[in-house]
Amino acid sequence: MTSTKTLYLLCSAAPPVFDVAHVIEDAQSRGWDVCLGLTPTAAHWLSGSTDGLAALTGHPVRWQYKLPGEPDVWPAADAVLFAPATFNSVNAWALGLTDRFAIGIAAEALGKGATVVTMPCTNAALAAHPQFEPSLATLRTAGVTVLFGENGFVPGPAGQDAPPHFPWQTALNALDAPPAP
Repeated sequence: MTSTKTLYLLCSAAPPVFDVAHVIEDAQSRGWDVCLGLTPTAAHWLSGSTDGLAALTGHPVRWQYKLPGEPDVWPAADAVLFAPATFNSVNAWALGLTDRFAIGIAAEALGKGATVVTMPCTNAALAAHPQFEPSLATLRTAGVTVLFGENGFVPGPAGQDAPPHFPWQTALNALDAPPAP
């Protein structure tokens, strides 16, 4: 099957990132040409797998900006899925702090007309921080489909190493859903 839609899958360092190969395969089976972008810590966590992930996607795995004058090695995105998106990534993105590649790509996507979906992955204690809900609201106002709470990821208690279930299927399904009015 020839893919005609390009998906930028952006991931922060949260335990669901270890499932990213399966998520890529699922997205590919849905007709997406997937490009994988990571935060620096997620790249560190997956450092032993990046060559295999690049082979799986057919594109280099990126976690750093290219140098000025270097060609862009990814095709233009039709959609961006930022999942798992940590507390830090969500707040940085909403505030426009683009010193990290994945955050910069997500921020820029807002002005390029691509479908943008995020599924935050944080614990309940961090979700209760006073900056988190305004950050989610900012992203929603900017046109991002935010899958958090009843319609996405439900945070568990602090101290839990990995969430018992991260709803990757919900995130992938949202890419094909019509935008909310």
